[in-house]
Amino acid sequence: MKTDMWKAYARGMAAAMNSGGVVIPAGLLRAYRGIGLTDTEMLLIIQLFMYRQLEGVEFPTPEQLADRLGLTSKAVGQLLGRLMKEGLLAIDEQMDSISGVQSERYNWNGLIIRSAEWLADEARKSAMGPEREQRNSEPKAADLFTVFEQEFGRPLSPMECETISAWLDQDRYQEELIRFALKESVFAGKLHFRYIDRILIEWSRNRVTNVDEARAYTNKFRGGRGSS
Repeated sequence: MKTDMWKAYARGMAAAMNSGGVVIPAGLLRAYRGIGLTDTEMLLIIQLFMYRQLEGVEFPTPEQLADRLGLTSKAVGQLLGRLMKEGLLAIDEQMDSISGVQSERYNWNGLIIRSAEWLADEARKSAMGPEREQRNSEPKAADLFTVFEQEFGRPLSPMECETISAWLDQDRYQEELIRFALKESVFAGKLHFRYIDRILIEWSRNRVTNVDEARAYTNKFRGGRGSS
């Protein structure tokens, strides 16, 4: 009897899932990779949309989001921190005019604007044509997380995203130095995060703080051969 009850409950849930949904701007789904978001970050944004639209929750906690995403609350905090640092996400404070209770809500206007700008730029490139675009465009460095995903040939795991964030925010490594360490790991045929971390630690111990110093330090152990 209990089995039949849970089967009926599952059928009811399936019907509810087919009849409702979350509204995600199509332009955002088209642009998120182009503006440097990882798949995990986009899924986090979708969860924020769902909390607001379906559950009326304006400011879900990292613990709530972590439970939905299968991550640790610390990893979610790192992801939220990066989105805010990039100006894609913000936190607004608001006060209820009747009760006087102050609350917070996530504001993703920055994300929408950045996506719209990317889509407009893509439309401009299409209108200009490939040859004219090639003559007029300046090369733009890809987002650090995107560079890692391109080299690894797959989306980064939450733990890997957390590692990169820690290199930037806790260890204070320059972004270009991290890119160069990634390049060194590719050169050595040891493309994994532990090896890259060892490179960065070795450079830090030897007071290497920028790419020029890292290149000189590396060449010293290669008999003067270039690393590029």
